Amino acid sequence: MQAVAKERFTALDVFRGMTICLMIIVNTPGNGDTTFAPLEHAHWNGFTPTDLVFPSFMFAVGNAMSFVMRRWNEMGTGAVLGKIFKRTIIIFLCGYLMYWFPFFEYNEQHQLILSPIADTRIFGVLQRIAIAYCLASLMLYFWGTRTTLIITILILILYWPVMLMFGTGPDPLDMHTNAVLRLDTWLVGTKHLYMGEGFPFDPEGLLSTFPSVGNVVAGYIVGKYVQKNGKTFEGLAKLFMAGFIFIVIAFWWNYGFPINKKIWTSSFVVHTTGLDCMLLACIMYYFDFLKKHKGIYFFEVFGKNPLFVYLVSELLVTILYMIPVGDTTLYEWIYQNIFIHAGAYIGSLLFAICYMLTCWLVGYFLDKKKIYIRV
Repeated sequence: MQAVAKERFTALDVFRGMTICLMIIVNTPGNGDTTFAPLEHAHWNGFTPTDLVFPSFMFAVGNAMSFVMRRWNEMGTGAVLGKIFKRTIIIFLCGYLMYWFPFFEYNEQHQLILSPIADTRIFGVLQRIAIAYCLASLMLYFWGTRTTLIITILILILYWPVMLMFGTGPDPLDMHTNAVLRLDTWLVGTKHLYMGEGFPFDPEGLLSTFPSVGNVVAGYIVGKYVQKNGKTFEGLAKLFMAGFIFIVIAFWWNYGFPINKKIWTSSFVVHTTGLDCMLLACIMYYFDFLKKHKGIYFFEVFGKNPLFVYLVSELLVTILYMIPVGDTTLYEWIYQNIFIHAGAYIGSLLFAICYMLTCWLVGYFLDKKKIYIRV
C-alpha cells in the first residue's frame, strides 16, 4: 500500500462511496435475526438491493481501470505485469489475512496458540476482486477491448452449460449440489470454505469468480465510454438505455439461468451491470449536469479510500467480537444495552448506521490529511 494524493474522478468516487457505505451497513447489523429484508441477501435465487453491493464495487474497479490503462500504454510490458501481479497479490493477501485475523486463539488449556491455517477461509470478497481484476487487466492489456469483450461474453454463455453439466443431483443449481461447491470442495477442502450458510459453501468460490470478471470488464468499457461521451445528454441517455436493455436481457435469461448472487450466474452479471449503468448515469446527471453538490462529499470520503475503509470495517468487527463483556461480547453488549431500546429492527439498523459513520470518520481523517491509500 502507498499513500498518494491525486486528482479524483468525482462521480466514480461517489459511486464507490455509496457501495462501501451500503456494504458496511449490510455487513454489521446490530442483530442479524432482526434485519430488514432489503438489507439481507437473497437466500438463493432472486435479488435484493443488498445483492447489488458487491458487483457494483467490481464494476467500479473496472471503471477505475479505464483511467489508468492509458498510463500503461507508456510503460514496458514488464512494468505493467509487475503492477498487475503486485496489486493482485496484495489484495488477495489482505483478504486472506483479514479472515485469519487475529491470528492467535486460546486452546483448551487456555494457552495462546497460532490459529490453524488449516481452518482459514481461502476465497472471499477481496480475493474475488483480486482474481477478477488480474484476469480483466491481462485480457485488456494484451488483447484490447473488443477481444476481451468477446471472451467475456463467451465466459458468461459457457458458464451456464458448465453449471448444468457439472452439478450433481436432480437440480444441478441447488445450493448443495452446484458445480461451484463441487470444485471448491475438491480444490481446497471444506475447512477452507465459508461456514455462514450452515454448511461449508463459499459464495465467492473459484468457479463463480470467472463470470464476475464480466462486472469488471463492463465497468472498464463504461468508463471508456463516459470519458468520451459522458459530458453530453445524448451520451448519458445512451448509457441509461443500455442499462435498461441489460436488465431486460437478464429478466428473460432468469427463466433458464436464475439470477443468483451466491453462484454469480450470468443473468446476475447482466442484471447488476444494467443497474450499475443506470445508477452511474443518474449520479453523473446529478453532479455534472444539475451541478448539485449536496451529499456528494459524504460518499466521496468512502470512495477515496474504499478498500482501506472496508478492511477497517471488517477488522473492527472482529475486535469488538473478541472483547468479552460478562457473558457476551462488546459488539453484542452495545446493541443489547443501547440500540435495542429503539426496537429490535430499528435498533439493529441504527447500530449498523452508527458503525458505518464510525468507519466514515476514518475515511474523513485520511481525506483531510490528503492520504489516499492505493492497494
